Amino acid sequence: MKPRHVALAVAVAFFWGLNFVFVRLALADFPPLLLAALRFLIAALPAIFLPRPPVPWRRLIALGGTLFVGQFAFLFPAMAVGMPPGLASIALQVQAFLTILIAAVVLGEAPNRRQIAGAVVAFAGLVLVGSTVGTNGVTLAGFILLLGAALCWASGNVLLRRVGAVDTMSLMSWLSIVPIMPLLLLSLVVEGPTRIAGAVGGASWLGLLSLLYMALVSTTFCYAGWGHLLKLYPAATAAPFALLVPVSGTVSAALVLGESFGLARLAGMVLIFAGLGILALRLGRRREPEPGLPDAA
Repeated sequence: MKPRHVALAVAVAFFWGLNFVFVRLALADFPPLLLAALRFLIAALPAIFLPRPPVPWRRLIALGGTLFVGQFAFLFPAMAVGMPPGLASIALQVQAFLTILIAAVVLGEAPNRRQIAGAVVAFAGLVLVGSTVGTNGVTLAGFILLLGAALCWASGNVLLRRVGAVDTMSLMSWLSIVPIMPLLLLSLVVEGPTRIAGAVGGASWLGLLSLLYMALVSTTFCYAGWGHLLKLYPAATAAPFALLVPVSGTVSAALVLGESFGLARLAGMVLIFAGLGILALRLGRRREPEPGLPDAA
């Protein structure tokens, strides 16, 4: 890769990992479902100027419903009720292995030995993380909601495999239209108009800046940058940079928010990261399709 593209890949991974910290900061001002709706309301604005990608509406709705509505209707509440950002940035990456499982069932894509080995290692790490529920800010509800987010993201990845070669920024901007109304309705029903009005009227500058970061940097810039890299280089070349996302997420959460990790939780995170490494860092020459984009949170 050219030096400027390496710099872009590192920047995208860093900004995506840092996004978990901004989500935590924004949740101090906004209820989680409203926060997700506002994030995509802002992220959808470029669709005013960008042409709709050549993808049928039914497929756009299915993609937006899984990648954005389902994923973030679970992820943001998970972080609100008991899933620290650094831990979430790693544990959510089990989506890669859920993607492989769903693709095997739906598309008939049998996993190879390397993928199976990576899944086993990551699952062992997830079990260790699950064993820490009830300690250091992790609740059972948060853990279950996080798994729901990973499952929705994995389902969207399988649907994304059938979209074909389209402009990534245009696709993500138009996909961002889909979750706005469902998330707003969910927020209205679950969080209530009083809480919504209070959040909108009383948001701090830090909360608003965090929201803008999530929409403009994490969604618009990062997805466009990642899509640009995937157009220039094989997925096997770009994908390993995604391993920097949980690194950035955990380090920034520790430095900014003071998040700490016990021995069992740290061991589980290491195993999940090792499983991702087995999946992404190939030792052989054979190239295979990647399970999906890294998470933007």
